[in-house]
Amino acid sequence: MRLSDKFRQLAATTQVKAQSLLAISIANVRGMRASRVIPFTGLFFAVCAVGAVGVAPLAPDAANLPVKTVTQDLILPSLDEQIAKIVLQQQHYVKEEKIQRGDSLAALLQRLGVDDVNAANFLKTDPVARGVLQARAGKSIRVKTTDEGTLEWLRVGLDNNENGTKTLLVARNEQNGFKASEVTEQLERRIEMRSGDIQSSLFVATDKALIPSAIADQIVKMFETSVDFRRLQRGDYFNVVYETFWLNGELVKTGRLLSGEFKNSGKLAQAVWFDEGAGEGGYYSFDGKSLKKAFLKSPLEFSRVSSGFSMRVHPISGKWKRHTGIDFAAASGTPIRASADGTIDHAGPQGGYGNMVIIKHWNGYSTAYAHMSRFAPGARKGTRVSQGQVIGYVGSTGWSTGPHLHYEFRVNNEPRDPNTISVQSAAALASHELPKFRTVAADMAHRFDLLRPERNSAALVAAR
Repeated sequence: MRLSDKFRQLAATTQVKAQSLLAISIANVRGMRASRVIPFTGLFFAVCAVGAVGVAPLAPDAANLPVKTVTQDLILPSLDEQIAKIVLQQQHYVKEEKIQRGDSLAALLQRLGVDDVNAANFLKTDPVARGVLQARAGKSIRVKTTDEGTLEWLRVGLDNNENGTKTLLVARNEQNGFKASEVTEQLERRIEMRSGDIQSSLFVATDKALIPSAIADQIVKMFETSVDFRRLQRGDYFNVVYETFWLNGELVKTGRLLSGEFKNSGKLAQAVWFDEGAGEGGYYSFDGKSLKKAFLKSPLEFSRVSSGFSMRVHPISGKWKRHTGIDFAAASGTPIRASADGTIDHAGPQGGYGNMVIIKHWNGYSTAYAHMSRFAPGARKGTRVSQGQVIGYVGSTGWSTGPHLHYEFRVNNEPRDPNTISVQSAAALASHELPKFRTVAADMAHRFDLLRPERNSAALVAAR
């Protein structure tokens, strides 16, 4: 039996059943109350709907539909005509070069593809445009020219300040001449994150991690009161977060070291910069304690202890004598820093100490720095100095057998071993500053987690 015949038979059967049900419903309605009529009416329409679905015809089979092929010729434009139009149009090119040390204007314009005598004369004679010649080596200079080398505009960055960078712009005007102007452009601030592993020294690690030298110096200052950089070892590591400033895709300058963590000899030191407003700020641990100590661990950034606070044979007299300070071996000319805030009480020669600076602090504390080659400008008696300020340079004056710094820590003018003195931190943050500080610290902690995810994985494995 064909499929259509089966559907016709199904429809006829459905209609007969519907009629039978309708007759039964009408007979029952006569013996029921009027309120029972409505449900049977709904049943009637439902049965009719079933019958309607049963008899609805099916869509035709797609395989039986007629197929027609349409062919149309497309006329393509002539390639020669397109090339001819391109040749007739004026082309423009933008090129960028780095200014090299000893560059002349002619050599620079040649590398940039500028072949424009009027532009070259303008750059030589205009007082503002001559700023191109003062741009320092390494700066990027960009030009826009025609395919014939005619200059349309030139721009190069000059000085940087807190608000942005000053850019020299030379552009062709409506009279087919040139106009030079200096404009201040806003810098783009970016947050950089880097990790480093100590293999030999800090600066080797920072160079390998592509960390700018200015940030490497700030790493030392950030952790100088909590990490002994003279005792770094293989396996130590650090993570840092710092800011950089860019213009047109070019790094203009590095900013502040915002946060860092340094693991040295199994101990983890963490710090975050917190801006307290009004130009004030400092580095704090993640629990809000200031990292600024009363005294630095060493007046020199990098050195080694050649003689400690103990009894020894004096290198000149040959007698057994108490050494009342700590000697730091360093190259002649190495900067010497004040280990704490204070006032210079002496700056000049003093017997076997040679050139010496004595700084008075508070509560009877004082520090002495001997054998200097020379004093820092302005380092004289009565001058106020701050912690970390350079007061002189390593030398070998007085009773000395080689360049080094003799450093003394005194309490009521009596030499004491600085390693036995309890060094206190500066005051912690005020309670009203803590909510804002915790937000900053949490952001930096999250960044450190991103820098070293394997550390978290190892911690989870150990916790299991």
